[in-house]
Amino acid sequence: MNGTVVTLFLVIVFATLVITYFAAKKTQTTGDFYTAGGGLTGWQNGLAIAGDYLSAASFLGIAGAIALYGFDGFFYSIGFLIAYLVVMFLVAEPLRNLGKYTLADMINARFDAKKVRGIAALSTLTIVIFYMIAQLVGAGALIQLLFGIDYWIAVLIVGVMMTIYVLFGGMTATSWVQIIKAVLLMIGTVIIAFMVLAKFNFNILGMFSEMKTATSHGADYLNPGLKYTVPLDTISLMLALVLGTAGLPHILMRFFTVKNARIARSSVVTATWVVGVFYILTIFLGFGAAAFVGEELIAAANPAGNMAAPLLAEVLGGNLLMSFVSAVAFATILAVVAGLVLSGASAFAHDIYGQIIKKGNATDKQQMLAARYASLGVSIFSILLALFAQNMNVAFLVSLAFCVAASANLPVILYTIYWKRFNTSGAVTAMVLGLVSALILVAISPNVFSPIEGAALFVGEPIFSLTNPAIISVPLGFLGGYLGTVLSKEVDLQRYAEVQVKANTGYRE
Repeated sequence: MNGTVVTLFLVIVFATLVITYFAAKKTQTTGDFYTAGGGLTGWQNGLAIAGDYLSAASFLGIAGAIALYGFDGFFYSIGFLIAYLVVMFLVAEPLRNLGKYTLADMINARFDAKKVRGIAALSTLTIVIFYMIAQLVGAGALIQLLFGIDYWIAVLIVGVMMTIYVLFGGMTATSWVQIIKAVLLMIGTVIIAFMVLAKFNFNILGMFSEMKTATSHGADYLNPGLKYTVPLDTISLMLALVLGTAGLPHILMRFFTVKNARIARSSVVTATWVVGVFYILTIFLGFGAAAFVGEELIAAANPAGNMAAPLLAEVLGGNLLMSFVSAVAFATILAVVAGLVLSGASAFAHDIYGQIIKKGNATDKQQMLAARYASLGVSIFSILLALFAQNMNVAFLVSLAFCVAASANLPVILYTIYWKRFNTSGAVTAMVLGLVSALILVAISPNVFSPIEGAALFVGEPIFSLTNPAIISVPLGFLGGYLGTVLSKEVDLQRYAEVQVKANTGYRE
């Protein structure tokens, strides 16, 4: 166990706990707990969004995917980045104007129905669990590599830390941890990218040329088709990545932490720049790992390639750089899982408990208590699932969460804002059909069943051939919303007119 690694880890942990301590003093109401009282500025929220978005999937998963599969690994970077255009132009402003704490609030601005709120909360919890598993798998692999401890112990350590942040500091602590982590992550990524480029004599074209012979794949490394051999599967993956962000509850929740829609929009611009620069730099991380660490060592450390970036840092800068990068990766995971736990807890405490069970009559104290119990529940359930997903690539796991978000949430969000005829039946049908179809298709896909032992959760032939079902489940979500609407007799054009005024002006009664 390296002393430098331990020291930097302890510094990160101590700093985040200090933030949580001070944030806890400011967290007095449900508004403080869920949305930091709406007091973040545009650049603060933009960095926090970037910190929330640049998860273990981005830093660990994408670097590993590019290192092992070349061009196919970069698909994740492309999809994640383009997704922010959908958020910025279609969702951010009306969502901020219509909602209060959660995605269900925004939908309920038009459909005041418990079943709509309940299904929206269920969808949020499902997405949170998928995403949480990915982060915990990345955390477990990272700490296992650095400290030589068992995977399950590493997962428990992260689980305890993330729960502390949410229980005591709420959104204020989570936001500042995300801001600091985003800055540290960018610094670490720029340093590694610079050192990789220096190894190629600062010749980007020369780097691409050398990569043709740097791996066992030869020139095919720079072409699509190494991992995704079925074009339809590739299209399905990209559809999930591009459309999924606009339905991710922990990202959408961040738009409620600012005062108005103008600041929400500016925060998306800030986040897009930070995220864009980072994803361009993932090319250098992946190429550097493939060229200077090697496929065998990367796969030996973690079969899915999740340790490519820390191993590259060790090769380029020794224990010091590896310790810094690993500590940043640890902070990355802590920040993201804290945001996920918070969004899951708010869905249960605010939507299910506060609005459905207590019919809007829950006191601040009751909601806060429910949110803290929900935080514990989400954390424990995610930890248990993560213990069985050790060998899965975290970028891939996140893509499944994106698929559910794009299938169940995005159709309802867009129909709610832009379709006059849309009604309660359509909202319920869209969410149920999108959510159920995505989950069923994933359950019978090659991710769960594989004839090769150890390649998936179970040994057997998959019934559904695509690894990501978005190409089917997303259209089904939109189709469900359309059919549910046109086949029912509900019409409430006055409510739509009210939603349009609020969505475009921010006017609140």
